[in-house]
Amino acid sequence: MIFGIALSDFLWLAVALLAAGAVTGILAGLFGVGGGAVIVPVLYQLFTILGVPEDLRIHLAVGSSLAIIIPTAIRSYQAHKARGAVDGAVLKVWAAPVVIGVLIGALIAHYAPGVVLKLVFVVVAGVNAVKLLFGRDSWKVADDLPGKAGMNIYGLVIGLLSSLMGIGGGQIANLIMTFHNRPIHQAVATSSGLGVLIAVPGTIGYMIAGWPEMARLPPLSLGYVSLLGAALFIPTSIWTAPIGVKLAHSFSKRKLEIAFGLFLAVVCIRFLVNILGY
Repeated sequence: MIFGIALSDFLWLAVALLAAGAVTGILAGLFGVGGGAVIVPVLYQLFTILGVPEDLRIHLAVGSSLAIIIPTAIRSYQAHKARGAVDGAVLKVWAAPVVIGVLIGALIAHYAPGVVLKLVFVVVAGVNAVKLLFGRDSWKVADDLPGKAGMNIYGLVIGLLSSLMGIGGGQIANLIMTFHNRPIHQAVATSSGLGVLIAVPGTIGYMIAGWPEMARLPPLSLGYVSLLGAALFIPTSIWTAPIGVKLAHSFSKRKLEIAFGLFLAVVCIRFLVNILGY
């Protein structure tokens, strides 16, 4: 027995988590996302096997997802920055409001029903998928990003929604930047930097929010963050993130948009099926 489950079950679970970590790393580099769409459902299943109380599973999965995103986002950001694709000025303006939004989101997520978090994910990812798959260059909010006040509002929205969804902010930031006439490659690269700004305070917030429930959480947990889940995900996700970056820069603009759009559409369908109870 390991952490209360049979050795054979633990080994199969470990293999699945390592494989999911590899997929997460590729997605982080390819699309500038933290991979939360993959991490959260896999960890939810892990916590079901471990017997975590049902009312705590989604919180633990989201908090652990944010913790796992930290090294993946750093690796992805470094690789994109080395290629000169990151807009540092955008990241500088967004830094403070994004962090504030993340902390507010962590507080809300502690009390919000799970279906609310899933619906937020479906709406955000669905709009992004439609824009990427069917959008035209004429689909723009403006010719460039707004001034400081507008950017602060965008930053709060990115941080808030990302914290509620357990993602690195890539979906939302990509949508905002492309609607403001920024190239998809620059949007993906800059979004990878947001992953760090979102995941670090988000992880801390979920640790604090889950501290009162420590007696009901599985071994090796710090609040709503599972160290076991992180330990199994992180190694392969770090290793494969540069592969995703290489793929991103080898794709044409249209191919990258289609690939990202299809990925988000699949994520939306998965959540809708879950919400409808099928």
